[in-house]
Amino acid sequence: MNEEKECIVIIDNSNVWIEGMKLSALKEGIKSSPIKEKEPCDYSWRLSFGNLLNKVSEGKKVVSTLLVGSRPPKNDSLWTSAKKQGFQVSVFDRNTQGKEKAVDAQIVAQGTKMICTHPNKGVLILLSGDSDFIPLLEICNELGWESEIWAFKSALPCAKKMIQYVTRVNYLDSIFSDIGYRQKKK
Repeated sequence: MNEEKECIVIIDNSNVWIEGMKLSALKEGIKSSPIKEKEPCDYSWRLSFGNLLNKVSEGKKVVSTLLVGSRPPKNDSLWTSAKKQGFQVSVFDRNTQGKEKAVDAQIVAQGTKMICTHPNKGVLILLSGDSDFIPLLEICNELGWESEIWAFKSALPCAKKMIQYVTRVNYLDSIFSDIGYRQKKK
């Protein structure tokens, strides 16, 4: 059954972490943001990579993991934590306007490499709601892989477009209390 299936798990960190902070803010009643023109976020919310991996793999054998994101100055411990949980980590600096660069391209490139070089067909588990990953999902389909999207409902605006490329869509909202926690102030 599931334990016989192999899977590759790829996480778009900004998508998952930022949307998780937004959902936590909503649940905690945080109504304003310290950053002008930004949605409220609960900056004390932390992602538990081990729990997240356990939940989204659903008993499948995890053969490879990748976490890709941008370097936020105050969040370098996040990358260390992910590495300790066994994730391959790719981090990119933001451009001078504070925008992410190379993250989506890295996910598509590395995801394609992981799928094409793995000896067995399996399941790609992609944690993001970003339609930029449709080319990766198309390659999965062409090679006979199953594919799953896990995203927060708020991060999957193009669900109808994405659904045609994946075997299954799952919402991180349903496992929210299992995959993160609020860090207590010191």
